[in-house]
Amino acid sequence: MKLPRLESAGLDGWMVRLFERIDEQNLPWITALMRRSEAAFGAALVDLVPSYTTLLVVFDPLNLTPLEARHRLQALLHELVPDGATASGDVHELPTWYDPSVGPDLERVAGHTGMSVEKVIERHAGTDYRVFALGFAPGFAFMGLLDACLEMPRLATPRKWVPVNSVAIAGRQTAAYPAVTPGGWNLLGRTSVRLFDRDRDGFSLLKVGDRVRFVPVDRHTFEARGGDTTPTEARR
Repeated sequence: MKLPRLESAGLDGWMVRLFERIDEQNLPWITALMRRSEAAFGAALVDLVPSYTTLLVVFDPLNLTPLEARHRLQALLHELVPDGATASGDVHELPTWYDPSVGPDLERVAGHTGMSVEKVIERHAGTDYRVFALGFAPGFAFMGLLDACLEMPRLATPRKWVPVNSVAIAGRQTAAYPAVTPGGWNLLGRTSVRLFDRDRDGFSLLKVGDRVRFVPVDRHTFEARGGDTTPTEARR
């Protein structure tokens, strides 16, 4: 079907499908539509939920009918142009301790990919990742695209308990867990940066459009920056 297209998401929402495939080049179009929607819907806008290929626009049905909302979105799409480089997000560096004690899947990832542990760390830390979406848990940022040589399936059986700040990969994505949750991603290490804070404006450190760099540090530096070195498997 022709893209972009609007898909009904109930009486108070429209899903705008802009792309079919995950690509970093999608993001400037999605962030542009977010900004334009905020201006076009004003007080009638309830929420915007971006993903890799879509934007969910939630509006107040007491202020706007679904048909009126559709017409506004169609007008925005007709004139939409992507955000330029000046509209890109912030850059964040996340000091990360890569070690099997806090990254229990690190050695298995190395074996699966045919690389040494050191090479896995180098490849993972050697890319700047874009934040494509927030979800799963408050402050959980889906980032990509991961180097194709590190592509890994999710665990067949998810862990019931993943420590806060665990750095992980799955498919062509990477993330850092902002809170203790279950999880099926492959754990490589742990960052010392607090990703979700109720006292922070906006709560989440990372926002859609931001760039993230994982910076390898040794255990001493990790601890000095407040990192928790308790082994993952010991805390189940």
